[in-house]
Amino acid sequence: MSIGIIGSGALGGNIARILASAGFSAVIANRSGPAALAPLLAETGPSITAGTVEQAASADIVFVAVRWETLEELMPQLPAWNNRIVVDGTNPVLFLDPDSDDAKDPTNPLAAYGIKAIDLGSQHSSAIFSQLAPGARVVKALNHLDVKLLLEPKEAGGQRTLFYSGDDAAAKAEVRQLLEAAGFFAVDLGVLDVGGPLTQLPFGALSASNFIKR
Repeated sequence: MSIGIIGSGALGGNIARILASAGFSAVIANRSGPAALAPLLAETGPSITAGTVEQAASADIVFVAVRWETLEELMPQLPAWNNRIVVDGTNPVLFLDPDSDDAKDPTNPLAAYGIKAIDLGSQHSSAIFSQLAPGARVVKALNHLDVKLLLEPKEAGGQRTLFYSGDDAAAKAEVRQLLEAAGFFAVDLGVLDVGGPLTQLPFGALSASNFIKR
């Protein structure tokens, strides 16, 4: 089983770190190219290697960890999915320039956190993500927690809970195995139309929840 990670920011970098800690190999890529990933690879060791976005997107399981606003341009450029597993770690938020008017907007309840919710109308984010990834078996995961907590799967004598959802049982089982191997307590929230809205930041009922299984 090959693993790819698209995106090397806070989420993508920490996915690489937890996979390396659990003994998995993966190819990680970003828009800046492999040379920009040298500091991260010095942390993770040889099990994580740098590649092109196309190489990372050709793996059996691909983690997409990029900002929402880049998806519409990025996804059509990737290889055909051909029933491969794609883990959607995205959330429909904009990251604000701290000096912008949006960052000082008193009507934005999230301005203090440096983000703004994107209005998706009646759709949830994973439904839109799935439309951008035709032929993929999409699993929603790794999006509902502060990314710094992903580096601490064990806490206070228990396991940190990670939620996941998807429409393909076999795909979910493979993602669950990865999460459990990394030390997390994985909880299946059902199909994307149920689990996706529950964990979607910033307003999902389970978003930002930090449960510990003892």
